[in-house]
Amino acid sequence: MGMASEAVTLTVPGPDGEREVRISSPSRVLWPQAGITKLQLAEYIVAVGDAFVRANGDRPVSLQRFPDGIDGEQFFSKNPPKGAPDFIRSVFVVYPSARSHPQLVIDEPAAAVWAVQMNTVTFHPWPVVTANLDNPDQLRIDLDPQPGTDFADAAAAAIALHDVLAEAGLRPYVKTSGNRGLHVFAPIRPDHEFLVVRHAVIAAARELERRLPEGVTTAWWKEERGRRIFADFNQAARDRTMAGAYSPRPLPTATVSTPLEWKELDTANPLDFTVLTVPTRLATVGDPWEHFADNPGTLDVLLQWWERDLANGLGELPFPPDYPKMPGEPPRVQPSRAKKPG
Repeated sequence: MGMASEAVTLTVPGPDGEREVRISSPSRVLWPQAGITKLQLAEYIVAVGDAFVRANGDRPVSLQRFPDGIDGEQFFSKNPPKGAPDFIRSVFVVYPSARSHPQLVIDEPAAAVWAVQMNTVTFHPWPVVTANLDNPDQLRIDLDPQPGTDFADAAAAAIALHDVLAEAGLRPYVKTSGNRGLHVFAPIRPDHEFLVVRHAVIAAARELERRLPEGVTTAWWKEERGRRIFADFNQAARDRTMAGAYSPRPLPTATVSTPLEWKELDTANPLDFTVLTVPTRLATVGDPWEHFADNPGTLDVLLQWWERDLANGLGELPFPPDYPKMPGEPPRVQPSRAKKPG
């Protein structure tokens, strides 16, 4: 039997009943080191479907696609791939360039399985829901280990960040990045647009940095970060996304960005959470983010901290490099290349 005729149809349960989703080339190996196939990835998405949709549903999503497996070419789809079934929705979102694109929206597990049919490995949801595309309903901070640091350092930073956000009246949640880092999220009322939310994130990151000066940095320029965990505030900028909860990553062992209970951080090994192991974890431990959306907080305290820091001379920080020049932004040149006053 040739590859051309090889296909499998998966039955995917969902809110509107079962749907049949065809998976072509089911035996194509996506993760060569782990030997995990396209069919196994599709089965993973079915297994975690409810938790996946709860975390990533009703949001614009960018798809990170790997037609030849994770060692081959990759590209990001912003426009939904052609041939989408009729139960797949899209919405137009505006980018920093002021251009607008349609992006896929996942409303049910079958939509995510269809994205896998399109060779999607990683799903990158925006921090907004479709009813309010300009005002984030999630505060997100990426704790990114720099050279010489590891997951344990990120965990220590995350626990301190938990306390910072809790003091600011928010309820923080944590997940592995799928690599060595951690993502800390908190649900917020969608009362402010991206630039304001980013300021709240900067205020939280600066407070974290004050508490752990040896362990955490907000320095945008890599040459200034040292052996610390970078609290990436620019993940809060418009059109910046990170892998969603329960999204696989294109890493050799097929790790997954996995929600954890805070008490698990001390002993967790991010390499334990993979496409092959997370379904069992979900079935036994449950979803630590199940009630994520229940208690959205406000940014009132964090924005007071931002104003206080501004009054103390701590101003705007650099924006991502593809952004237009933004109000109050410092020079966008790395310090070692800046002209010294002379």
